[in-house]
Amino acid sequence: MAEYGEWNRKGATLSDVTAKAEYDVSRDFIVKGIQTGKLEYRDGAIWGNPYLRVLRSQLERYIAEELG
Repeated sequence: MAEYGEWNRKGATLSDVTAKAEYDVSRDFIVKGIQTGKLEYRDGAIWGNPYLRVLRSQLERYIAEELG
């Protein structure tokens, strides 16, 4: 579970597109993490384009577990 206020902290979240740029992980990798319950997410859309927003700390932990 996310810490209290973590979703509102600056730099604590990132979109699936930013995760691909920074960590070189695919959207499918993130969706797999969401489906297994390792990642919390929020849906978003800008100008009709949907995206996933995930917590940076959880994503980093998930990448370390899955990819080493």
